[in-house]
Amino acid sequence: MATMLEGRCQTQPRSSPSGRETSLWSSGFGMKLEAVTPFLGKYRPFVGRCCQTCTPKSWESLFHRSITDLGFCNVILVKEENTRFRGWLVRRLCYFLWSLEQHIPPCQDAPQKIMESTRVQNLLSGRVPGGTGEGQVPDLVKKEVQRILGHTQAPPRPFLVRLFSWALLRFLNCLFLNVQLHKGQMKMVQKAAQAGSPLVLLSTHKTLLDGILLPFLLLSQGLGVLRVAWDSRACSPALRALLRKLGGLFLPPEANLSLDSSEGLLARAVVQAVIEQLLVSGQPLLIFLEEPPGALGPRLSALGQAWVGFVVQAVQVGIVPDALLVPVAVTYDLVPDAPCDTDHASAPLGLWTGALAVLRSLWSHWGCSRRICSRVHLAQPFSLQEYIVSARSCWGGRQTLEQLLQPIVLGQCTAVPDTEKEQEWTPITGPLLALKEEDQLLVRRLSCHVLSASVGSSAVMSTAIMATLLLVKHQKLLGEFSWLTEEILLRGFDVGFSGQLRSLLQHSLSLLRAHVALLRIRQGDLLVVPRPGPGLTHLAQLSAELLPVFLSEAMGACAVRGLLAGRVPPQGPWELQGILLLSQNELYRQILLLMHLLPQDLLLLKPCQSSYCYCQEVLDRLIQCGLLVAEETPGSRPACDTGRQRLSRKLLWKPSGDFTDSDSDDFEEAEGRYFRLSQQSHCPDFFLFLCRLLSPLLKAFAQAAAFLRRGQLPDTESGYTEQLFQFLQATAQEEGIFECADPKLAISAIWTFRDLGVLQQTPSPAGPRLHLSPTFASRDNQEKLEQFIRQFICS
Repeated sequence: MATMLEGRCQTQPRSSPSGRETSLWSSGFGMKLEAVTPFLGKYRPFVGRCCQTCTPKSWESLFHRSITDLGFCNVILVKEENTRFRGWLVRRLCYFLWSLEQHIPPCQDAPQKIMESTRVQNLLSGRVPGGTGEGQVPDLVKKEVQRILGHTQAPPRPFLVRLFSWALLRFLNCLFLNVQLHKGQMKMVQKAAQAGSPLVLLSTHKTLLDGILLPFLLLSQGLGVLRVAWDSRACSPALRALLRKLGGLFLPPEANLSLDSSEGLLARAVVQAVIEQLLVSGQPLLIFLEEPPGALGPRLSALGQAWVGFVVQAVQVGIVPDALLVPVAVTYDLVPDAPCDTDHASAPLGLWTGALAVLRSLWSHWGCSRRICSRVHLAQPFSLQEYIVSARSCWGGRQTLEQLLQPIVLGQCTAVPDTEKEQEWTPITGPLLALKEEDQLLVRRLSCHVLSASVGSSAVMSTAIMATLLLVKHQKLLGEFSWLTEEILLRGFDVGFSGQLRSLLQHSLSLLRAHVALLRIRQGDLLVVPRPGPGLTHLAQLSAELLPVFLSEAMGACAVRGLLAGRVPPQGPWELQGILLLSQNELYRQILLLMHLLPQDLLLLKPCQSSYCYCQEVLDRLIQCGLLVAEETPGSRPACDTGRQRLSRKLLWKPSGDFTDSDSDDFEEAEGRYFRLSQQSHCPDFFLFLCRLLSPLLKAFAQAAAFLRRGQLPDTESGYTEQLFQFLQATAQEEGIFECADPKLAISAIWTFRDLGVLQQTPSPAGPRLHLSPTFASRDNQEKLEQFIRQFICS
């Protein structure tokens, strides 16, 4: 697993083996490379447009072609020109003067307005459940409302916000080389803020620093104080008190109580009143749609969905006519506070612990060139009201994974049901349970849709490209880095870097220094070797950031691998595999099987997109990238012949998403369409590259299927997850597949097997326990499951 970095070396005396690697790092690799500015001048896509299917009116508004040419700005670069003053003293105090000039709207009367709101007054008068009408004293209820309100929020303190912004600006300049933001994306958000509707930012969650960086960014761009919905489990009481004074919001624990609990009703009503007052006042709100970093569990946050439910409810009852939702994502070269183990990651962050972490970061980066880069992405805002109206018309029937896949895995049938998969791993909390069932479904699908948009607008960083190249054993980093960057840009995704190729490689490898080693093998060549063990696992996690870019092609390549698995040897020559004809129906079937097998948390398919549409998109991508070529069989109508189509028998203008029984005509017409694997010289390597993007997950699933014969069941979910993770680690030591030794992959496999009916969950006094289902208790069915998964793996 070694990769060569070619270049011309300077003449240097020989060094001892122990100091050879250190000298390579400290001397800038000791290489003279040609300075070039690759790829970025050719094509730079503008990402982040909203969904044209669900929100066509929003897609047309708040956007103009001219904003794509506005370029980028470094939001932490504050100079004399950013203040109203000039002079040598201003140049030394520009951070402090800049923080004093930021506009912070006053909101001291917000608690009083919340207490006077209709919802809270109904509670105090007993006109709604949970109020004084339940036999409680009005004064006691009022004190309880004030207590919950104090736990939820506090008016931002302007002096504290300015002081914190000044300190944060100095800290960010020590930690980051730059924090880039596209001026066109910011102009869209500023234009949306001027429209009069409140802004609700829905973001990914890479690190706890996101909740501090994003408010700083919006404050610096003149959008006021951003109210951040924090997770109270991740913060100590002292830190929660500080964050509340900076504009933070916290969900009281009573809000998760049962629906018939008076404390739960009261807490949810108070939080709803807080959100309504916040939206009416026009203050921007930030909600994280992903679970906190390091958490083992579903990707979609239950807490985030609860906050989104409050916003949806406020719009539906008419408190505000509309709200504009802004998908947000923050990407980093290297996550600043990535936890080393999940035990410490789940512990609440204390105020002093956070201060020590800041000091430790400053000390480690003081005078060091290994500072990281960040990119903030603000996608096109869209109307929540428009989405609510259009999204309800796209709902259809769904089936569980057990109904879809289990008969096919066991060989009981071959036809794949033409329906969508129902898979919800995120638990439903009290605030979401209080909504009607159709509103719960609306919130879940809205969250998935926005998270998909946020991930789709995220830029790929240089470390993710470097980690991918190291894992797939590419031989020449200089050329392959440029090639892979161009492939990313051509697929409509952006990259979070620019500059000379030599500088990019040096920056990436310096950030990955703990996970790779540099060795000089001969004059002019360097060998980049990934360190075995946890280093490979870390590189696999970084390379997963490329998966959304190539997901369609990767699924198509693995589906083709599944078709060829029973026809040609896995190690057979590419020419032999290219002889076989692949029918379009067979490709559709394999893609559907793989799409049902892979978790929804990974695919993040938009709810408005049907499975049939996605299968066609995968096939189109394989044709566009040159892996598949159409093969016209003798006697069949050429694929380009459109003159003989029977237009009278079906409507070609049928709306997308409206897939009824007439869609079977498309499958019947596809029976005569065949494809071959292309014989171009680059196709074998590219095919293997695509297959390896999904290999860590598929191999973890296959090893989980093999572990069914060894695992100790019944056991609790956490206990069986630990068993499987230890098995993955032991297998990694034996086979060198460290990419699979990830606890997140282990729990993903267990949950998939639970949905598939392999594992069943039963209640017990100690909590739910997992046991093998009677169907998969036999060794024969376990082997069928493992064989079904391994058909998609390319060795």
